[in-house]
Amino acid sequence: MKLEIISRNYKVSDHLKSVIADKVEKFARYFEDDAVMKVSLKQIGKDKYGMEITVFFSGNNIVRSEVISDNMYNNIDVALPKIEGQIRKYRTKLGKKIKQSAIDEMAPAEKAEIPSDKVVRKKNFALHKMSVSEAIAEMDLVDHTFYVFLNEENGMVNVVYRREDGGCGLIDLVY
Repeated sequence: MKLEIISRNYKVSDHLKSVIADKVEKFARYFEDDAVMKVSLKQIGKDKYGMEITVFFSGNNIVRSEVISDNMYNNIDVALPKIEGQIRKYRTKLGKKIKQSAIDEMAPAEKAEIPSDKVVRKKNFALHKMSVSEAIAEMDLVDHTFYVFLNEENGMVNVVYRREDGGCGLIDLVY
């Protein structure tokens, strides 16, 4: 597995790089050699630090985690268990896309803080036909609060989203 560390508005020390590399090393057992783990580090304001970890594997598959706290070292200890939790929760969906011997004992995931309402990034992505339950699983895998998909039942664009009460909602667009 290849590791890429990217920083924005944050100077990464050699010690932090080595800590990240050491803690990420165990993820090589989960993914094949062609997987890429990108760790993005950024400073938010004067005393907040954000870490986003995205693992790209088996073509178009991704697992993602984002955390914000007052300490970058704490971020790595929260973000990596989230990735492990996503792998554990969706191991049957991921199936042969991750190494079969990798799913043993894994730590539980924690929730990330909610980012501000300001648009800071624009993304393009292809819609895929899937069921509502598959869309919810994909939403959890990318660690987002919503997921846009093409509903295989009616062929329409739908959105699933995470509700504050912990449940999921479905928006069925009419156009």
